[in-house]
Amino acid sequence: MAGTGKAHLRNGEALLRVEDLVVQFPVGRTGLVVNAVSGISLDVLKGETLGLVGESGCGKSTTGRAIMQLPRPNSGSVQFEGKELTAMAGDEMREARTRMQMIFQDPVSSLNPRRKVRDIVMEPLTIWDRGTKADRSKLVDRVLEEVGIDPQRASESQPHQFSGGQCQRISIARSLVLDPSLIICDEPVSALDVSVQAQVLNLLEDLKARYGLTMIFIAHDLAVVKNISDRVAVMYLGKICEVARSDDLYHEPAHHYTNVLLQSIPVPDPDVAVQRRAIEGEPPSPVLPPSGCRFHTRCPAAAARCSAEEPQLREIGDGHFVACHYPVHGGEAPVTVRSSGTAA
Repeated sequence: MAGTGKAHLRNGEALLRVEDLVVQFPVGRTGLVVNAVSGISLDVLKGETLGLVGESGCGKSTTGRAIMQLPRPNSGSVQFEGKELTAMAGDEMREARTRMQMIFQDPVSSLNPRRKVRDIVMEPLTIWDRGTKADRSKLVDRVLEEVGIDPQRASESQPHQFSGGQCQRISIARSLVLDPSLIICDEPVSALDVSVQAQVLNLLEDLKARYGLTMIFIAHDLAVVKNISDRVAVMYLGKICEVARSDDLYHEPAHHYTNVLLQSIPVPDPDVAVQRRAIEGEPPSPVLPPSGCRFHTRCPAAAARCSAEEPQLREIGDGHFVACHYPVHGGEAPVTVRSSGTAA
């Protein structure tokens, strides 16, 4: 199956570069597979935050986990700090994972309920034998204080004695103690109250600047992604359909799917007239995805070409890329842009 193209990949050295990533899961003994991620490519420069958005089931979280090689992708390339992760195994892969950490959606279930919080944060340092015991203790106390957790209380309490927002702060502290260069945030605020979400997002921004972090921020809340991301990639049914700088994407979306997502954001003003474009039908099955553009079965601008040709990502503006034959703006795609690479 053709990918969505690599026109959006930038020249130069990226901290993370993913090409033609494919992740499939077998469906019992039927011989069928779930096409969770279908040949996507993306890159993240050092110090950048890439937002990865899309509706539930589009493959966002699977992409994040496949970058960590959990699970290993069926095919494709994942280069991190100049090293090919898909070629690593055993201790080499474990060592590489110390440089990239993950923050999960449910902070409570990601923490060991039987251990004291301070021991949970200390554990990565103990496993990798980093520094002396005194050095480890000093580092853990400092990181806990930086995320807003009292070290004394952390040494006496278990995760269930903290709120959801505090547990997420603990998870962030645990991800920082090994001094990673990349953090993959898998919907880290979706389980939190709105006021707590803002606190955690501000904390992540502060820590990003303080530690020089690079982040992939996975979410389905576009308002959250806009505030924290430098660049945003929009996914639909295992494919990337649009990539742009955060402000450009929200100001002038080009893909019809992105346009619908943005129009679905609630406006906190009862006097504002909201005009939303209707979207028909349900997302197709990832087991048997539609031919051509995967969004054509629900797209208001779909034409015959959309079911026959898979659109490739192409640049329609400065750093703005879209995979659509008939985008909202940017002009019709040339007829030579085909998934098979053949001209019309």
